[in-house]
Amino acid sequence: MDKYSRLIISLLLAVLMGAVDSTIVLLALPTITDNLKTELSASIWIILIYLLVIAVGTTQLGRLGDIIARKNIFILGISIFTIGSALCGASANIDELISFRLIQGIGTSMVQSNSGAIIADNFQPNKRGRVYGYTSVGYNAGAMLGIVLGGIITTFIGWRYIFYINVPIGIFAIYYGIKYINRSEPVSNKLDLPGMASLGSALILISYAAVDISTYGIRTFNMVLIGIGIVMVMFMIYIETRVKKPLLPLKVFRIKILSYSLFASFFQSLGFLAVVFIIIMYLQGIRGLTPFDSALLLLPGYLIGSVLGPYFGKLADRIGSRIPATVGLLMMAVSILIYTTLTVNSSLYIILIASAITGTGSSMFYPANNSAVMANSPKELYGMSSGFLRTLANIGMLGSFVISISIASLSVPRSVAFEVFAGVGKLVGGVSLSFMVGIHYSLYVSMVITLIGAILSFSRGREERKAIETMAKT
Repeated sequence: MDKYSRLIISLLLAVLMGAVDSTIVLLALPTITDNLKTELSASIWIILIYLLVIAVGTTQLGRLGDIIARKNIFILGISIFTIGSALCGASANIDELISFRLIQGIGTSMVQSNSGAIIADNFQPNKRGRVYGYTSVGYNAGAMLGIVLGGIITTFIGWRYIFYINVPIGIFAIYYGIKYINRSEPVSNKLDLPGMASLGSALILISYAAVDISTYGIRTFNMVLIGIGIVMVMFMIYIETRVKKPLLPLKVFRIKILSYSLFASFFQSLGFLAVVFIIIMYLQGIRGLTPFDSALLLLPGYLIGSVLGPYFGKLADRIGSRIPATVGLLMMAVSILIYTTLTVNSSLYIILIASAITGTGSSMFYPANNSAVMANSPKELYGMSSGFLRTLANIGMLGSFVISISIASLSVPRSVAFEVFAGVGKLVGGVSLSFMVGIHYSLYVSMVITLIGAILSFSRGREERKAIETMAKT
């Protein structure tokens, strides 16, 4: 095994752990809630705090990698994540667990915001697509793998081991990273702490309001929170026009391929990641499957995506990202359309077919789009571009949570839909028929959002990887 293969292993292990832990708690949530004697509305923050920290942290920690050296931040991130995992497993109460998940999120955001830039540092532009194909396995299949692992480990070993399992893997990833990742030269950059603070405040307020809506329905309190959150977003935009080093320099938007690729990633996450939550609600709440069996039914499609990702990444290296990424998003939209045919008595083979199409589409989109972002980013902005790519994807994931809960529960009490999502409730009789209406509404919204991503992906224009490589050498 050569040096570059070991480098890929280090990157893959690191991003896989972070992605797995974004969902591994999902099926363990009822067990954790019962074991720690807490309320479901409190334990849901075990999931949300992790996603929030990543969404906010990736805006600046990629830039910190530019300043200090990406290898240092990447290794430190794996170390913090590993320590946070051990602490999570040893938590005595819900407050400790939420706090230690925050520590996990800090480590993950360090890894996610620098991994793409590390690939750009170590591989030529016409070779990166294949490597992004491998790491896309970690980012995307990892989230689905987390659901399955959460069910297996919680059922047969105990919920604490969904965190303890990260410790030996983290130590191995640290060793490989120290030994095989090249040290990048620090470049001049500056953190945008006011922008990060305003973005973080906005996301926290809106997320808290979403949980409140899911539990109690629409009321003055959560509407006020959303309103303040929107004001904070506007305040962030105001700040960004006046700081020297904003979250995303405006000159980046002059690079058409880069900016369109970033926003294609956002709309893909916003639209499609909600589908996973929606289909799990369907399988658990209407078809009566256990959370574990529901996850297993979706797994084959994600395995397909994991296998095909490197091959489509290599294709993007040859022909550019526009066609593979756009076709991938269109395939995801087709799979959502297939899901809209589900009824209370549909054959479960529909799930397998749609999931297989999803896996193929994701294996085309992720490596091609990630490669386009880094291949078209100026070298001095590698860390920023890598971090902002993950930021948009993680904000999209948070938005997907809101979509899957809020829209799918239009025709039943939101508290009921929330319990179904968390795996502690099921629907029967006429209530299940009403819930199907909400599920279809949510799927249609997700399909439209995904198609917007496809339009942006196609509109990015044509890129010439050979030309980029020539520019990189001159």
